This record gives sequence, C-alpha cells and structure tokens, in this order.
Amino acid sequence: MTPLQRSQLQPTLDDSAKGQIRQANEARILAAAERVFAGAGFGGATMAAIADEAGLPKANLHYYFGAKQDLYRAVLAHTLQDWLVPTEVFTPEADPRTAIETYIRAKMALAMARPHASRVFANELLHGAPVVKQLLTTELRPLVLAKAEVINQWVRSGRLAPVDPIHLFFTLWAATQTYADFEVQVCAVLGQTEFTPDEQARATEHVVSLLLRGCGL
Repeated sequence: MTPLQRSQLQPTLDDSAKGQIRQANEARILAAAERVFAGAGFGGATMAAIADEAGLPKANLHYYFGAKQDLYRAVLAHTLQDWLVPTEVFTPEADPRTAIETYIRAKMALAMARPHASRVFANELLHGAPVVKQLLTTELRPLVLAKAEVINQWVRSGRLAPVDPIHLFFTLWAATQTYADFEVQVCAVLGQTEFTPDEQARATEHVVSLLLRGCGL
C-alpha cells in the first residue's frame, strides 16, 4: 500500500474508531443515568451525580446528551425501544406457544438485567407520562395493535384459546416488569436481600407456565 493509499484510508479508520468510542460512552452514560434516575427521580438526579456514576467528566454528558431533560428522554426512549424488540416474535406464521414463551423469557431477562430502567419508566408513567406520552401513542400503540391482530389470527385459526390480545399484553407486562419495579417487595416476601439467579429462574418458569396455560397452550 502506498503512502497515498494509507492517507486515504486513515479518515475512515479514524471515523470508525470515533464512532465506537461514541457508542461506548453513550451506553455507559445511559446505564449510569438509569441507576441515578431510578434512585433519585428526575427532580433529585443531577448531571454531576450521573457523571460520577458513569466515571466520566460532566462535560461528556453535556456533549453527548445536552441537558438533563434530554438525557432523561433518551433513557425512556432507549428503554421503550428495547422492550419493543422482543415483539418481533409475534408473526402470523409463528407457533403461538413458542412466540409467547420467547417473549415472556425476553421480558423477564430484561427486567432482571436492567431493573433500574424499568423503574424509571414506571415512575414516569405514575406521574402521567409527561415526557414519554407521545412515544406511547406514536410507537407503542401502533405496534401493540399490529401484534394484537396477529394474536387474533391465531385465535380465529384455533391455534390459541380465545383471549383479548391487548389485555394479554397488559398482563404480560405486569407479570414480568413487577420483578423489576417491585424487587424490594419480592425479596422481602422471599426473605432474601437480593433477587438471586435461582429465584429469577424460578420466577421465569412460573410466569411462563402460568401464562401459557391461560392461553390454552
């Protein structure tokens, strides 16, 4: 490779490296923000506290996300997007039992891996969803209606017991996210200081079994 060819490639390599650094920093900041917003709420959280949690200079937060409101909105949008991805299993040609079980396991895994994100989202809803309401109507609602029609197709073809598909989603969300939103209560009743992997597995199998039976599967 000639010096000229190397110089022509260098900007591309630099841009790629910068992109990876940006993605890593944004992910690090979002994870830290989830924890701080979950513990302090939007009003009690500060950019300085989030920067300390992320182990990054405060200036980095403002560079990537601007103000605290922008970072809070990004946390909510990121959480909702991650929750929407598992719905991809609901397709007309899918096996209903496999699809519903896969969805439940994915939602349980998200609740247990990122409980702080779930709590931030729940707290936003409890306060009337002032920031995320538009996302609920423009992204969540159309997707749920589309997936509800898939479930209706399964019911009409006799592949699934008669269920109200929209309320089935409400039940799925309630049964899975409760392990994140009310982890303190769960642990207190179980007599544990933390939700252990064994208890997480036990809870997942219970939710899967219960909801599949409720769907006649």
